[in-house]
Amino acid sequence: MTGSTEKDKLQKKRLPGRPKKTVSRSDFLMVRLTPTERVLIDGRAKKAGLRSSEWFRRAAKSAKVFPRFTVEETDWFRMLAGVANNLNQLTHLAHVAGLFSLALKCQALLKQIEEILTNISSHDR
Repeated sequence: MTGSTEKDKLQKKRLPGRPKKTVSRSDFLMVRLTPTERVLIDGRAKKAGLRSSEWFRRAAKSAKVFPRFTVEETDWFRMLAGVANNLNQLTHLAHVAGLFSLALKCQALLKQIEEILTNISSHDR
């Protein structure tokens, strides 16, 4: 009998049930996907050997999100809208007073538009 009691002492008593996870995920995030997006995510997860939820978590952690437009770009678009408004007013005046009287104003406005568009296109690179 002493052999069996020593054996029992050496074995640790296991608790019934599944062991507790070290990190519990208690928050939910509901995401709506199109069927195409779902197939794409499931396919990439399968290639990586992960479940879709785990692949999505890892992708979200490593994703880089950029703002749609910076403050500077928003100002450029606002300036461009103002210039477009001025151009519409000049076009209306050209119809009323004649095109030759407004030729210099139109050239200056076109030059300003080119500068703004150059700033926008060079900022994208």
